[in-house]
Amino acid sequence: MLTRLRNSMDVGRSIVSPSDMTGNSTGNPPASSTPRLTCSARLRETAQGARAALVVPTDVTSPDSVAALFQTVERHHGRIDLLVNNAGTFGPSGAVDEISPEDWAHTVGTNLTGAFLCAHHAVGLMRRQRPQGGRIINNGSISAHSPRPRSVAYTAAKHAITGLTKSIALDGRAHDIACGQIDIGNAATEMTAGIAEGAQQADGRTAPEPTFDAEHVARAVLYLAALPLDTNVLFMTITATKMPFVGRG
Repeated sequence: MLTRLRNSMDVGRSIVSPSDMTGNSTGNPPASSTPRLTCSARLRETAQGARAALVVPTDVTSPDSVAALFQTVERHHGRIDLLVNNAGTFGPSGAVDEISPEDWAHTVGTNLTGAFLCAHHAVGLMRRQRPQGGRIINNGSISAHSPRPRSVAYTAAKHAITGLTKSIALDGRAHDIACGQIDIGNAATEMTAGIAEGAQQADGRTAPEPTFDAEHVARAVLYLAALPLDTNVLFMTITATKMPFVGRG
């Protein structure tokens, strides 16, 4: 299952295509010879041509919508083996005293509560199904480590994703549920198009930043997804080599 919103379109698109190509998928036991994907939000166009794809438009900020998604998954596939929490939005630009409570709530609702809701239902099904277990991959960000200027809502939500990942990994041990996180820096997508033109730096300058092909993110996710459940990569960081992240700019 891939959960996502329009702002992470290109990463989600890259993940779906190689997963169909290589046979890594969700919604069925790994031994099955017929890969099946459940794609939520705005992946309908992307999923065209994917073998046995089930597209379920979903609002990840709505508990009822997410519950309906997982009811559909269980009804159609009987189980879930992989959840990729990829829904996200940058949210408002501003310091903590400059953004509205409504914009804060929307950003946290999408980036954090959405991931919680999907994990809530996925873990429940992974515990009930036989054989038991599965894997969850959360899309974090390098903002889970260091903030960009004027990104308080996004940064807070991504730091919280790290805590969510650790908690699921800990509580899932007894049920063969693995949980890891991929922290991405400057993958070339619609969401990061402006960064290549110029992004505000910590010292106040605006400078262009290098990006990299989102296909490499997709292949990293496929590597994580293909691991046996007795093996887990808790955190993986993938960035453009020359982006100003390591060090002090």
